[in-house]
Amino acid sequence: MGYISIQINKAKGSADTGASDHIERKTTPKNADPTRTHLNRELVKFPDGVADRTEAISHRIRTAGIRRKITPDQVRAIRIVLSGTHEDMARVQDEGRLAEWCDDNLQWLHRTFGRENTVSAVLHMDEHTPHIHATVVPIVTGERRKARKKQTDGKRTYRKKANAVRLCADDLLTRERLVAYHDSYAAAMEKYGLQRGVRGSEARHTTTAQYYRELKRQTGELEANVRQLQTELQQAERQLDEVKKEIKSEKLEAAKTEAKAAFVAKVGSLLGSGRLKELEADNRTLQGEVAARDESIELLQQQMERQQEEHSRQLMELQAQHRREIADKEAEHQKEVSFLKSIIQKAKKWFPLFQELVYMEKFCLKVGFNEKQTATLISGKPLFYEGELYSEEHRRKFTTERAGFQVVKDPADKSKLALAINGQVIGEWFKEQFDRLFSSIQRTVIPHRRDKGLGL
Repeated sequence: MGYISIQINKAKGSADTGASDHIERKTTPKNADPTRTHLNRELVKFPDGVADRTEAISHRIRTAGIRRKITPDQVRAIRIVLSGTHEDMARVQDEGRLAEWCDDNLQWLHRTFGRENTVSAVLHMDEHTPHIHATVVPIVTGERRKARKKQTDGKRTYRKKANAVRLCADDLLTRERLVAYHDSYAAAMEKYGLQRGVRGSEARHTTTAQYYRELKRQTGELEANVRQLQTELQQAERQLDEVKKEIKSEKLEAAKTEAKAAFVAKVGSLLGSGRLKELEADNRTLQGEVAARDESIELLQQQMERQQEEHSRQLMELQAQHRREIADKEAEHQKEVSFLKSIIQKAKKWFPLFQELVYMEKFCLKVGFNEKQTATLISGKPLFYEGELYSEEHRRKFTTERAGFQVVKDPADKSKLALAINGQVIGEWFKEQFDRLFSSIQRTVIPHRRDKGLGL
């Protein structure tokens, strides 16, 4: 059988908020599993308007009917933790009796401390062992122990109500009552295979802080042991490597000895037969073949050098021939150019208007005639044209209706040619068209002024 676990402590402070935060999981301790916190539950139903353990404690004190003033240092609640041996609690849970176990714990709290005084009982399932955090408000009735003692000693000087409601944790935590709590709780838990601990045992409950300190100490010792083992392992590995090297060296020496012995035996067998002479003959044959091959390679190299020299010579000849051809073509071109220049000079001399005709051709094309129309004009024939004509002097085009055009000698200089439109030199015609355009623009821009005269 396992053992019961019951811890009874006075709450610290007037509100005991630290314990409330732990019990209600407002703060998560290191030994709690957050993935199981949702399994925790409150076993006591709070009164209307009460939301948590702290309010439940205050509500019970306010509604208990206490008339005596409560001092700041008075204990307002007693914390009780109820559980059992881990293996037995796990068995109870596996058997599906955990809810029954919770009900029996709650009934024991009600019988022992009163239903109204048991203001909270929270089942924790997210730690190592299931347990209940119960909160009891120490409301008692009757005279104080000191008053009863004074009455017994005959020192009492005033009367006290026998059934007065008081807040007193000391009355609930006397040695006799604590022993009775353990006895009665063990009797209630006997059905779950849990029994009371040894009476008078010197074993003490280990607090969470003490547990973590001990765990840290043990962890430090384990880490030191691990480091020591790692050091010893490294030393053993080094020793093993050294042994392997020694074994390997010995094996190599043995292999060398065996190879030498085999080589000596092989040489001896060769010397003792005609095989050595055959090998020497084969060696001489191979040497002759190597010499012949070297000679062939040398001949090939010489042939390659001669071919490279021939190729270089041919390349130089081709380059020289190409340069000569280019020079000949350039000389022939210059000769043709000179011939053409001489012909042009003769044409200018023989035909005084030849150069004027060349200029006139360019002029006609620039004015706006196409090549066919220009050829007609250069030949001296008349040309009828209707359309736009461009004046380089005025940098614009002028439109003409059907008019006659012909290349004639310039009236001002008979040695030059001029393009005439309806018998008028085209330069003069362009000027007239421009003046007419300018006058029309001026009439449009400048308004007519009327002579108003003098008013008499």
